[in-house]
Amino acid sequence: MNQLRQLALLALICSPLRSPAQQWPVHSLDRPRPPVVDPGPERPPVPPPADAIVLFDGKDLGAWQSQDSTPAKWVVRNGYVEVAPHTGVIMTKRGFGDFQLHVEWAAPTPPKGESQERGNSGVFLMGHYEIQVLDSYHNDTYADGQAAAVYGQMPPLVNACRPPGQWQTYDIVFHRPHFAADGSVRDSARVTVFHNGVLVQDNTAITGWTVHGSRAHYQPHPDKLPLVLQDHGNPVRYRDIWVRELGTSP
Repeated sequence: MNQLRQLALLALICSPLRSPAQQWPVHSLDRPRPPVVDPGPERPPVPPPADAIVLFDGKDLGAWQSQDSTPAKWVVRNGYVEVAPHTGVIMTKRGFGDFQLHVEWAAPTPPKGESQERGNSGVFLMGHYEIQVLDSYHNDTYADGQAAAVYGQMPPLVNACRPPGQWQTYDIVFHRPHFAADGSVRDSARVTVFHNGVLVQDNTAITGWTVHGSRAHYQPHPDKLPLVLQDHGNPVRYRDIWVRELGTSP
């Protein structure tokens, strides 16, 4: 092996591994869009598991509050809750760490706007890690910002969006990050997501707090934090929200 090849091999061995999320600029319009998969027709809600904590059953927002701890201001009617634009996020009154989460949502119809202005909201795990909610049905946007993306980090494996107005499901398994005593990241958070029953995030490593337009970074935080639903100015609807706490890993 000549010296040039030895140097090249050494550089490869010593270079830090990069996750797929780091191989593209954040929100790059050149990043390939996920292929479209028809998930089939919408399905009616099913009862939650016996050990689930029901966060919204279509009746009231007793489990939720506004960011300033006042009562949640979104509108409840006909078995769903609708974002009241510009009233702010709603967040659970209790915190969660490792969990399984089920949430159903529907984008407004008729659709208005395009790209990130169409049916935009978000499910923030532990208040910091966003699974994007967006009307991605025949609506082009940057790959790491479409429905079921880990926003700004990892696009979904496929685009499994139903048309606006139809109910969509997210089934999410989340494992929180672990921090060392000095605040450094010992284990990154990981997430698996099924969108309308289709696997779209497969044990994806989350690279840090959700931010817009820049690289994500971690900051230490408690082991349990609230779930947050985002007010992005669009009247997105939610229903049938429940969570199962998973055994805490050491």
